[in-house]
Amino acid sequence: MSDSPITEEQPPPSLKREESIASSIPEEHPQPQSLSVQPNSKVDILLNATGNVPIMKKRKWAVDANKPISWIMQFIHKYLKLDPEEQVFLYVNQTFAPSPDQIVRNLFECHGTNGKLVLYYCKNQAWG
Repeated sequence: MSDSPITEEQPPPSLKREESIASSIPEEHPQPQSLSVQPNSKVDILLNATGNVPIMKKRKWAVDANKPISWIMQFIHKYLKLDPEEQVFLYVNQTFAPSPDQIVRNLFECHGTNGKLVLYYCKNQAWG
């Protein structure tokens, strides 16, 4: 043990060692970049029909990243001119139904592929 106390200007020896290890790691394998969305940007959404729902003529849409999933559900309902009592169900990548209050940006950052968020829509529950 040394008698000299560690000051705030000198990091403990364990921290110095970690810094030198981190700086010696080669960057041969950079970390994959996650899909990130700027605050006031749009997200490309690919809408695929499933089951007995009419097919939309246009499948790819650019949606404000801050919109909730319920907004997309209402948009599909209006676009397809469905009756008021008919429901629209959305699924992400044929796996799960997102919560209606989920934000498009969050889903895109977690489940987006090839720069798009793939959503499947139907009038009856299909998955999950």
